Amino acid sequence: MLTLHSNCKFELYLPATDMRKSFDSLCGIVQNELSSSPTNGSVYIFVNRLHNKMKLLQWRTGGFVLYYKRLEKGTFELALYDSSVKSILLDYPQLVLLFDGITIGNLSQQKRYKSD
Repeated sequence: MLTLHSNCKFELYLPATDMRKSFDSLCGIVQNELSSSPTNGSVYIFVNRLHNKMKLLQWRTGGFVLYYKRLEKGTFELALYDSSVKSILLDYPQLVLLFDGITIGNLSQQKRYKSD
């Protein structure tokens, strides 16, 4: 099944990414720029300079999955961050908001009851 779910860890790579890059080049960014392993189960998110294209790289059993979204109109609204920061962690609701065009910067979630 090809799905993203709330149990995944999402890491948004902040510098602009060339959308011509595919599996191997994006894995290279994860290894060299983020000092992480692309096979650790996280979903890595890359956005182009114009903020109208997004790729998500995920390791699944047996290989990589690449999700690609191109907006026909508008942009993905990324919050402004210090240029020394290479990436930020997102949770699943933040990823959904980003996909739906809602700015994810300075969002905070209120505490909710959680049963164990």
